[in-house]
Amino acid sequence: MNHDANLGTASVHECEVAAGSRFKFGANWLRFLEVLTEDHLRSARTSLSEMLPFSLSGKRFIDIGSGSGLFSLAARQAGARVHSIDYDPQSVACTSELRRRYFPNDPLWTIELGSVLDTEYLSSIGEYDVVYCWGVLHHTGAMWQALENVVGLVNDGGVLFVAIYNDQGKKSRRWKAIKHFYNRSSQPVQVLLEASVCVLIWWRRWLKDLLRLRPLESWRRAGRSRGMSALSDVRDWVGGYPFEVAKPEQIFNFYRQRGFFLEKMRTQGGDLGCNEFVFSKPQRPQTSYPH
Repeated sequence: MNHDANLGTASVHECEVAAGSRFKFGANWLRFLEVLTEDHLRSARTSLSEMLPFSLSGKRFIDIGSGSGLFSLAARQAGARVHSIDYDPQSVACTSELRRRYFPNDPLWTIELGSVLDTEYLSSIGEYDVVYCWGVLHHTGAMWQALENVVGLVNDGGVLFVAIYNDQGKKSRRWKAIKHFYNRSSQPVQVLLEASVCVLIWWRRWLKDLLRLRPLESWRRAGRSRGMSALSDVRDWVGGYPFEVAKPEQIFNFYRQRGFFLEKMRTQGGDLGCNEFVFSKPQRPQTSYPH
């Protein structure tokens, strides 16, 4: 991506944040890096290995919306050649910081500021064995276009790993309104909303832990399935805007119509959160020519 395009992307992002139409995801991830531990990394690597149908060693892996950079790092530690992109300059900075800590000056891990909605940019970066975009495309403001745009990044025989917010109908519409309000509010109001949502989501588990004489055990253990942290997830949830949702069958049908096969799926069972899908792109049959 050229320098002028980088400046343009950063400028548009800054304007969207200032207008209250986009959450500062990167600022949240910068705070997460302060508490990042080896347990987070181990959980991230496990999350990838459990869902992907093959080893990442020697594979080309693109992390679309790399955020903190945690899963780019996990893929690189698993032996993949990694390309990380994000629309948020602070997320790009987070990913670059993790590369500096663990793989300084590594030629097999590239990081760029870029948008999944920029088809010209996507056409310039090639194809990959694993296209990974977990909890990202529903924050672009054009989810279905983003879902379409990643199709061309998948190698024949490669996989697409996406996670999209579960459609809860009226609940999802209410959450969208809350998220929009949050991003247009002052910082004190945002902190109050974060605290309120934290209590709303967590009070039952806190109470159970207390009754079992294990106060806050669930909070400390939260996020181990994907290597995140409870507080980062709460901020991301209440602030994550733009915000779109889809039913599992919508995502399944969308990619089936484009020739992909569903390899693995993990849904939220009607609850909030992301439904996860791993789709494979079949190998094209080789054409044989008569001698």
